[in-house]
Amino acid sequence: MLAKRAPPGAAGCGRLLAEALRPLLRGLWPCWAAGPQRRGLRAAEEAPAERLVQREKRSGVAVRRFIACPRLARTVQQCLQRGAGPGPQPVLLEFSPGPGILTQTLLDAGLRVVALESNLAYLPNLQSLENSLDGQLKVIYGDFFRLDPLVSGTLKPPAVCSDKLFETMGVAAVPWRADVPLRIFGIMPHTLERNRLWRLLFSLYECNSIYKYGRVELNVFISEREYLVLTGKPGRAWAYQALTVLAQIGCEIELLHMEPWSSFATNMKSGGLAIPKSKRLPNDHLCLVRLTPQQNLFTRGLKPTNAATFIFMVKQCLAKPKSRLRDRLNSWSLDNTSKLLKELEIPKNAVVRDLYPEDYRRLFEALQNSSTFAETWFCEDVLESVRTINL
Repeated sequence: MLAKRAPPGAAGCGRLLAEALRPLLRGLWPCWAAGPQRRGLRAAEEAPAERLVQREKRSGVAVRRFIACPRLARTVQQCLQRGAGPGPQPVLLEFSPGPGILTQTLLDAGLRVVALESNLAYLPNLQSLENSLDGQLKVIYGDFFRLDPLVSGTLKPPAVCSDKLFETMGVAAVPWRADVPLRIFGIMPHTLERNRLWRLLFSLYECNSIYKYGRVELNVFISEREYLVLTGKPGRAWAYQALTVLAQIGCEIELLHMEPWSSFATNMKSGGLAIPKSKRLPNDHLCLVRLTPQQNLFTRGLKPTNAATFIFMVKQCLAKPKSRLRDRLNSWSLDNTSKLLKELEIPKNAVVRDLYPEDYRRLFEALQNSSTFAETWFCEDVLESVRTINL
């Protein structure tokens, strides 16, 4: 027998209902397709979370991404706790938590959480959750990417001073070689993503801002394109850059998870995904990457006081990745280039993009003993322009 057709009126209603729901569900299909959702969450679930996101869509603020389904939240929570030892865990600072789905999942797992949120639309929901708990959650109005801005005078919220933030969290500074004092999680906005990574690296090498308190662990979703740059290998033309060298020397880089862009809700009015274009490198996912500062970073000749010089040297070398290292050294008026390369066991015709990160560190340590390097190559004005990154 043929199945009975639905009355025309019912079909029309079905189509209208589907059209009405589509904007609310856009970006959540991969999570919903994963199976039945966990019940009993005290925080905003899918529908309330989507309403909060929809409200921000009408506010016209910059594009942000959110974890808005429990499946992805549980995956992230498990990744963040991977490798954790027994005993009390460091406080977790979650920046830009949005509707709070992940926040609740982290709290359910027993973590102590500080939520740093810059959008006033999300604060009431987070503060309600804070009030229902006994000190396990602290909510702060602030913007992680306006932490310690390069301005004078009193900071205007949501800009935040790291000293005030750490005092509020109750996190004290520890020696560099001690255990991780704080863990941070968030989703990197794709606007100015590279600049934001650079600023974090400058803070790391100079032990400023969050890194003034020790080896703070950063767990962040970044674009697949930027992850491939951070983990690039020597000789790879488009992926191996100055950012690559400095990230690999400064941090232990661990990929925790890869997730399609479509799994995240966005605040775009059109409901689109706003995926950054990439012509040369794959960019189909957001990558959850753990960046843990190296315990032995400030050993031998590298120190916070000369780290900016090291950064500038690496940037200058890789500004022309196909050039020979010998030619670059000669351009700095070094009179012992051949001898220096021989001592470092670097081929005299080596191309700068073929050197390993550790080669750049050894080169810097050798140049520290050169008066020519200190007097004619190093330039305060150029260094200051490199340090100041406008976000």
